[in-house]
Amino acid sequence: MEMKPTEAETENLNEAANRESPQCCSWCHKVHTTVSNWMLPEDTRSRYMERANCLPPPIFIISISLAELAIFIYYAVWMPQKQWITLDTGVWESPFIYRPDKRQEAWRFISYMLVHAGVQHIIGNLFMQLILGIPLELVHKGHRVGLVYLAGVLGGSLASSIFDPQLGLVGASGGGYALMGGYFMNVLVNFRQMVPLFGVFRLAFILIIVGTDVGFALYRRFLVEGVVFRVSFVAHIAGGLAGMTIGYVVFSCYNQKLLKDVRFWVSILAYVACVVFAIIFNIFLSPAP
Repeated sequence: MEMKPTEAETENLNEAANRESPQCCSWCHKVHTTVSNWMLPEDTRSRYMERANCLPPPIFIISISLAELAIFIYYAVWMPQKQWITLDTGVWESPFIYRPDKRQEAWRFISYMLVHAGVQHIIGNLFMQLILGIPLELVHKGHRVGLVYLAGVLGGSLASSIFDPQLGLVGASGGGYALMGGYFMNVLVNFRQMVPLFGVFRLAFILIIVGTDVGFALYRRFLVEGVVFRVSFVAHIAGGLAGMTIGYVVFSCYNQKLLKDVRFWVSILAYVACVVFAIIFNIFLSPAP
């Protein structure tokens, strides 16, 4: 007859497994416990904790943030302009910025994320993507977070080229809002399975961050006087939509292989269709020079 272990024996086995697992360091275990409460519904937390470890660290989001900060410091400190406060000629002439009259230089549809319009702009973007990106990357790893982030960046510039075709574009808001959109949809869908206090706080946090950032973007776009070069804010919206589709699917497939999820291919095909339309628009229909 099969003997079942007692509750005390089960606890001892779990403690031994924890000591032997990659998460043996107490601070790492605490970090992952907090992250799992924030990022995952209840039915996937135990699976996450079984394989959670601090290696690899969140390399993608930290690396991209350091690159954006380095480019900002370069234009703010070494270039002869007052870029600490607002966009100026040095940034406008940057080979990274998206400009409608130089849209044939295809890399600008991605590289614009490296350039920011001022100190408020980069602080807001770095805060948003680090506060969300680090825990998301701990859970989903860099390749998934990078996919969502870059989908938001590219989607943001292409949408801006269609709906705001005469304006340039700077900043990593498209990528940040893609992470935000994917996380927001997962919080909504799994709200009842998450810690209630965490759920309410997360929704309030998202709404405050989005409201503040979008308000500042609209102010900079429509109300600031004396600014020679205005930039589009459409990337915020497009990045959020990319996150609420591709990001939602990617971040909800924690226990599944992404390539076997039909929703992933549907969202990718829809995204590719939008990209193809945007390319055709820019080649044949855009009113920009």
